[in-house]
Amino acid sequence: MIYLLTLSKKLFTATLLVLLFFTLNANAAETTVAPQAPAWQLKTQYGDTISSAQFDGQATILHFWATWCPYCKVLQPKLVELEKKYQQQGVKLVAISFNEDDGVLPQDELAARGYSFPTAVHGDEVASLYGVSGTPTTFFINKHKQVIFKYTSADTSDPRLELAVQAIVK
Repeated sequence: MIYLLTLSKKLFTATLLVLLFFTLNANAAETTVAPQAPAWQLKTQYGDTISSAQFDGQATILHFWATWCPYCKVLQPKLVELEKKYQQQGVKLVAISFNEDDGVLPQDELAARGYSFPTAVHGDEVASLYGVSGTPTTFFINKHKQVIFKYTSADTSDPRLELAVQAIVK
């Protein structure tokens, strides 16, 4: 009889612990908040100031890239397509060039590719601030400056790209 009583107490305790675990996990999932995008300010190759503040209140695709990066060249047409498709909802594409050789002109390189989205230069410190370790790395930031999605691939067929844009315009 004592054995059964001890066993039922252990079973009751184990059940409570399992329920507590699931309750804590459910609450943690409900309170998860997207991280805030760090503020930044840089120059364009022409010496004009460009900053994250210019995109406050807008859904932003923030693309970290380099002129020498073949994967960036693959991804950029898709990012331009997404910006154009969602321009009525206010989506803006802006780039930050980093890890470049001296004398490189990233905005000229984009223009040669047929693109006109703005790019900041000498963005190594900002890349570090965002935890970027390679190219391309693209952040999808909502109107509240929250990073909704970080993309580190050049797979233009990935459905998460469009889903990310749909999420940032909400």
